[in-house]
Order: sequence, then C-alpha cells, then structure tokens
Amino acid sequence: MPSKPLLLVDVDGVISLFGFPLNDRPDGSWHQIDGIAHLLSGQAAGHLLDLMSDFELVWCTGWEERADEHLPRLLGLPRLPWLSFDRNPGRGNAHWQLAAIDGHAGDRPVAWLDDALDEHCDDWARARSARGAATLLVRTDPATGLTVRERDVLAGWARGLVLSSRPGAR
Repeated sequence: MPSKPLLLVDVDGVISLFGFPLNDRPDGSWHQIDGIAHLLSGQAAGHLLDLMSDFELVWCTGWEERADEHLPRLLGLPRLPWLSFDRNPGRGNAHWQLAAIDGHAGDRPVAWLDDALDEHCDDWARARSARGAATLLVRTDPATGLTVRERDVLAGWARGLVLSSRPGAR
C-alpha cells in the first residue's frame, strides 16, 4: 500500500464530550475554547496518538482550522491538516461534509470517526467501497467519545488493509 489510509477525525462527540449525566462525568478536563466550555476527553488523545502508526489523521470537523489551533496544545497532539467545508452542499451531497471529504481523499482508503454520521454517510461509504475505495464509518457516543473499542476497530481495519495489499493476499 503506497500510503496510510486517512482517518477523518471529528471533534464534538469524539474528543469534546457532551450528553453525559451530570453526576457521572467522564474522564477529561474542562477548557474554554472560543468562549465555549468543552470537556475534552482524557482518553481520546492517547488513542489518536496510537492510531497515527496506522493512519494519516485529518481534522474533519466544523471547527475546521480552529481544531488545529487549539487541540494540539491542549491535548499534546501533533498539528494536523484539516478540511474546509461549504456549508451549503446542494442536492448532490446531502451531508455537508461529503464534498470536501471526496475532494481530499479521492480513492484513498478512508475511515471516518464521528458521532453524527447519518444515512447519507452510510450511502456514500457503500458507494465508495463498491468502486474499490475502502471506507469505514466509526460512530462514537458523544458522552464517551473515542474509546479503546473504537481505537481497536480502526487499528484492526487499517492493519487488515495492509495485509490484503500484500502480494498473494486474497
């Protein structure tokens, strides 16, 4: 395989947690980012660092460049590229992020980590896979974000791509 697969990383519901019971707050730390309080997961950064051996990470979030302005410093992550989005995708792309993802990814293998994937994303992933572009959607629970479960699913998928690309693999 010439390059690592892409891992598209959302922030809200993956790294910035919400929707948890007030009396059962997950591990993390509170930060004010652009005047908004965010509980940043105490586990997600370590999982993302683990995944960097198998993936090329890209911010895929409405935060756009602000993810890279704030999160590396707050979480000890490296700087990452980010996608910019057209907020009015039109009829051809029902989910507001798909056009930018297609433009960035082309036919490279892509895993997308997000809490707000919808049926349009499922249709898009099936269509990409049908044309030979390996695609994995990984949904998170916004109250827990990226956990060891999602990390292991992603790592297993990426390693499976490497094994299937070896000469003689089926």
